[in-house]
Amino acid sequence: MVLEGNPEVGSPQTSGLRHPGNKGSCVLSSPREDAQPGEEPIKYGELISTPLVSKALSNRGQHSISYTLSRSHSVIVEYTHDSDTDMFQIGRSTENMIDFVVTDTSPGGGAGEGPSTQSTISRYACRILCDRRPPYTARIYAAGFDASSNIFLGERAAKWRTPDGLMDGLTTNGVLVMHPAGGFSEDSAPGVWREISVCGNVYTLRDSRSAQQRGKLVENESNVLQDGSLIDLCGATLLWRTPAGLLRAPTLKQLEAQRQEANAARPQCPVGLSTLAFPSPARGRTAPDKQQPWVYVRCGHVHGYHGWGCRRERGPQERECPLCRLVGPYVPLWLGQEAGLCLDPGPPSHAFAPCGHVCSEKTARYWAQTPLPHGTHAFHAACPFCGAWLTGEHGCIRLIFQGPLD
Repeated sequence: MVLEGNPEVGSPQTSGLRHPGNKGSCVLSSPREDAQPGEEPIKYGELISTPLVSKALSNRGQHSISYTLSRSHSVIVEYTHDSDTDMFQIGRSTENMIDFVVTDTSPGGGAGEGPSTQSTISRYACRILCDRRPPYTARIYAAGFDASSNIFLGERAAKWRTPDGLMDGLTTNGVLVMHPAGGFSEDSAPGVWREISVCGNVYTLRDSRSAQQRGKLVENESNVLQDGSLIDLCGATLLWRTPAGLLRAPTLKQLEAQRQEANAARPQCPVGLSTLAFPSPARGRTAPDKQQPWVYVRCGHVHGYHGWGCRRERGPQERECPLCRLVGPYVPLWLGQEAGLCLDPGPPSHAFAPCGHVCSEKTARYWAQTPLPHGTHAFHAACPFCGAWLTGEHGCIRLIFQGPLD
């Protein structure tokens, strides 16, 4: 059987394709077994292409972006190879052209937990182009090329012609970026969330995540990633750290030294008088052990595990603190072990509420003030270590330890 096509192609750079009757068809045919010279093959039928198939789309060695304007009109923009940059692609597809595979993060439990739902992360979510020469600038663009080296923006995707006559557009659920004010350091403050287009332009957010009307162009901002930039793919949020920024971040050795120093202070449960100790990260986050510190997340008082003070009428996790009588969640404390998420090497003095992940004060306050996109409209601050939505007035608490009585 033969599958042949008759595409009509415009200029090699930007081709506007219009439906030319049956020229956009694929004929399904097969030679006759007893065919005579010049005899036509058996024709089974035709597949009509709308929009038309282009040579640019069928050439795997040629990167191109297809903008579908209507069922009979598309614009194909072809891209050439650039020896001065490297391209990396991010998405949920496990195909070879994706360099970094991401999965949805369930609030409160991390990736892959909770009920299975249809992913909102695009298979080819975005691409990052990095200059091969110093200062190795990295730029982010919405959408990624598929196995055929193509990007397709369907009829419902937001797309438009720019003032200089070129095409641009947005993906269905969008790629959002937030650059922190003051860099990613002790003086950082959350920035403003923006949307990045397929061509790397910066826009204000749409009314909803998949609205067809784009936001306003932000001319004084760029798609250059900075240390601490957040990239949201509608289901997962990524943090970009630069090599220079990571040199300022605490190391795993420093985090381990902080854990050992905290344990060397021999904190005690103020009621049971047992000595508390943070477990080794090598043990993993499994069931809490006997020395695990626990905290009342409303007041910050740290205890050992106990079974008293339950307020089951308010929920199985609700307990009354024996020191201050505040009622609230009572959870085990876990040291945050991802050094790249920390703004500074400060001591582990604060915990996120209600998950109990422990880090420095400045790291805790920064993430508690940073709203992360959720769904098509909402924003929630979340624990950077597990993705749990933060609760309470501040989203984090100062830990109150009791030292040894001797």
